[in-house]
Amino acid sequence: MNKKADLLKLIPEQGVLPLYFCRDTEVSLEVLRTLYKSGIRAVEYTNRGEAALQNFLKMREVCDKELEGMYLGIGTIKTGEACQSFIDAGADFIICPGLVKEVAKVADKNNMLWVPGCMTPSEIIKAENMGAKMIKLFPGNILGPEFMSAIKALFPDLLFMPTGGVDLDKESIASWLKAGVCAVGMGSKLISNKLLEQKDYAKIEELTRQALDILKSLR
Repeated sequence: MNKKADLLKLIPEQGVLPLYFCRDTEVSLEVLRTLYKSGIRAVEYTNRGEAALQNFLKMREVCDKELEGMYLGIGTIKTGEACQSFIDAGADFIICPGLVKEVAKVADKNNMLWVPGCMTPSEIIKAENMGAKMIKLFPGNILGPEFMSAIKALFPDLLFMPTGGVDLDKESIASWLKAGVCAVGMGSKLISNKLLEQKDYAKIEELTRQALDILKSLR
């Protein structure tokens, strides 16, 4: 099984990559189950605090026992050490907020998909030369779809996904897709801190299904 190739196909097919972090282990697990129930098969958990690794280990167990076909990735990876720790914990893919050479090395050694965050053509060229296949445009709200439109022709072999600056409405998602991204990363617009605090899983499911429906209607 070539996990890397599978993910490079699955993420664009899914069209949205939900991402979240919650210190509470049970809430993290319930959100994971909710996303799966909504039709999600690849998710990014965010390495945002001390609880992240312990929660991730539990999430990996739940995926293996209950959620067949769910790919569990980790985001906000900034060092080679953190990358290795989460690979050891069972990560399926690695996402960075920037371009980190050490992370690329560790991921490549483990034959794992790594997605660097880039903001300039120079960074994207460097990432492509380092072997990146997918680029996270970050922060998306600063760059905007116009940036993607302007650079797309320079990088015909790369997949792009913005994170930040994607609203949960047809107009916003359509403008990014039209500009040439393969998928959109969505955090607080799908899984806000308020919904996490209220443990409002029904609302998270509703918003996730809404995002998937919008994507389906645009294709």
